[in-house]
Amino acid sequence: MSAAGSVQGQLGWTPRANPWAVAVIVTLAAFMEVLDTTIVNVALPHIAGTMSASYDESTWALTSYLVANSIVLPISAFLGRWMGRKRYFMVCIVMFTVCSFMCGVATELWQLILFRLLQGFFGGGLQPNQQAILLDYFPPEDRSKAFSVSAIAIIVAPICGPTLGGWITDTFSWRWVFLINVPVGIVTALAVMQFVEDPPWEKRADKGTLSVDYIGIGLIALGLGALEVTLDRGENLDWLGSNFIRVSAVLTVVGLVGAVIWLLRTRHPVVELRALKDRNFALACVCIFGFATVLYGSAVLIPQLAQQQLGYTAMWAGLVLTPGAVLIILIIPIVSKIMPHVQTRYIVATGFLLLGLAMVYSHGLTPNIDFHNLAMMRSAQSMAIGLLFVPVTTLAYITLPTRLQADGTALFTMFRNIAGSVGISTASSLLRERSQVRQAYLSEHLSTTNQNYQDTLQGLTNSIQDYAHVAGDSTQAAAAHMYQTLIAQSTILAYKDVFIYCAILAFCLIPLTLLFSKVKTAGAAPGH
Repeated sequence: MSAAGSVQGQLGWTPRANPWAVAVIVTLAAFMEVLDTTIVNVALPHIAGTMSASYDESTWALTSYLVANSIVLPISAFLGRWMGRKRYFMVCIVMFTVCSFMCGVATELWQLILFRLLQGFFGGGLQPNQQAILLDYFPPEDRSKAFSVSAIAIIVAPICGPTLGGWITDTFSWRWVFLINVPVGIVTALAVMQFVEDPPWEKRADKGTLSVDYIGIGLIALGLGALEVTLDRGENLDWLGSNFIRVSAVLTVVGLVGAVIWLLRTRHPVVELRALKDRNFALACVCIFGFATVLYGSAVLIPQLAQQQLGYTAMWAGLVLTPGAVLIILIIPIVSKIMPHVQTRYIVATGFLLLGLAMVYSHGLTPNIDFHNLAMMRSAQSMAIGLLFVPVTTLAYITLPTRLQADGTALFTMFRNIAGSVGISTASSLLRERSQVRQAYLSEHLSTTNQNYQDTLQGLTNSIQDYAHVAGDSTQAAAAHMYQTLIAQSTILAYKDVFIYCAILAFCLIPLTLLFSKVKTAGAAPGH
């Protein structure tokens, strides 16, 4: 039976367009938005140079996007109900495209930050609405296949972002990092206008009876906005050593705690937190949070290692991730075919097991690692990633009532995106902290009482003296070389430590997966 026929039989509605065509169209919009969360990173030094700003100032172009994006995600379901899902989706695509163009032609940094803020605001509605549309168009037994299309965008886009951004910036200009969205946005908007439609239950909803939860929106904006600022700026400002970060952290706690209390007590909340009462949905949110933390954290570590320690360009550092991205694309359809025959929770458990083992394999990092082995490490991680996203997303909605699915997509996407920021910030902070710890331990061996150090130093001194034919500073040059070696080795050991922490997190999530319902994709009960 076709997907359209299944929808007709189970929901009493036959969409005019082919559901698979709709899946590709709405996923293209999500791909464009997710890509923009990482494609700008490598262009920041060029942006700073063009606009006569410091690198730290230019990073606000990234922070402003993430702040606006995180605020909109949880309230996107309400905005979709208020405006109509298709209309809201169209507005988001069109305005995201317009803001992309304005970012590309900005001449001053404040203009770029402003348009990035607006771009993040409208981009925040694309992912949740994309998933909500897939839930409308596909019954439970076909959703894993539909989510496979979605996974290619959501997982591969952040991996391709640095590579594509580096190539565009080096070949053309940083402005094309934004302008590339314009033709894609125009094509997507026209396709959505032509093919996507609201289902009958969305059309029947009385928009006039919807009350605006201003307090809930305000608390969410305060809490998530401050959280994103804390995570994004904390590393550069020494976390709680900075008054700015301390104030931001307090606002985060006040906003989030206040939002939870308010949303659970008010009669018409802007987002329905009671969706988390569904066990499968709550477990899936925890799993996707842990998965995204490891995914984004490790995705930052390897390119950073390649650039800062191995001397790779931004594009070559991105290319290290490319084989893994290809592997994900190949694995996801296979996983979708397996899911009707194996309990989905076992697939998720296997995914976390392989992810942990892949991180243990990455612990075998060495200072002289070559491109091939570095790409192999990321490919091993990617195999596990390919096993996780579609099954976890499918389990999230397998028993969630239909009336809560729009709020569910908003919450699920919010957890995933916040986890990405948490993963990046945590990985960066752990890397710095472990580098200092490792350096402190290794430096104990660089003393006049250590015979191995003295012998190595003397050997280097003699080599420098013979090479340069200068006796004056050869001992000082040898000591400087030994210090550089100390820094390099302590940094590599820090990377190894962070990979082990990622492995521990992945292994800790395995028992949690066994609490999911004993269901396979085929024949699972739909939401009610």
